[in-house]
This record gives sequence, C-alpha cells and structure tokens, in this order.
Amino acid sequence: MANAYKVLGQSAPSATTDTDIYTVPSSTEAVISTIVIANRSNSDATYNIAVRPNGATISNEHYVAFNITVGQNDSTALTLGITMDAADVLTVQASSADLSFNVFGSEIV
Repeated sequence: MANAYKVLGQSAPSATTDTDIYTVPSSTEAVISTIVIANRSNSDATYNIAVRPNGATISNEHYVAFNITVGQNDSTALTLGITMDAADVLTVQASSADLSFNVFGSEIV
C-alpha cells in the first residue's frame, strides 16, 4: 500500500450549512492528521466537525467537535489522527461564513 501525504480538503463554507469537506475515495483508506480552523472575522464564531461512516446521514454520534468557539482573528489546530475507510465523509459546519477549514493527512491506497 502506498501513502500519499497531502491537503485532503479546504473550505470556507456558508454559515450554518453542513459542508462535506472530504470523502475517502473508493479502494482507499485515510488518516486525517490535522484540521485547522481559521476565523477571519473580528467576532468569535463556532464550528462543528463530524465523521460520517459510509456517508451516513449526519447524526449525534458522528460529531468529533460540536459548538466549539474559535476566537476573533484566531485559529485552532486539531491534531486528531482520525482513521477513515472508503466512502467515509468528513463534514464541517460554521456559525459564520468567516471560518476556513483546512484538512491535512494521508491517503493509503
């Protein structure tokens, strides 16, 4: 199996909208090493992050972060080591359109 280390996803989603930032390709596994959330505004904002196995409809058990605050003009880096299988989906949501999400990790093919 070969590893590909890379940026897995980037998004500046609309406010209060669930946004799929990364879906593991078929015949692939992935390890998400770090997720960086940057707040580009002068106001605090909150975010949610969920892992949806096989693209399941989002539900309470899928959240790895919920309603977490990131301060104005600040960023948060989460180093988690989330393991994902083919067709698993990473979904983010922000309280403000001023949050940016960057997902880094590796794909194992």
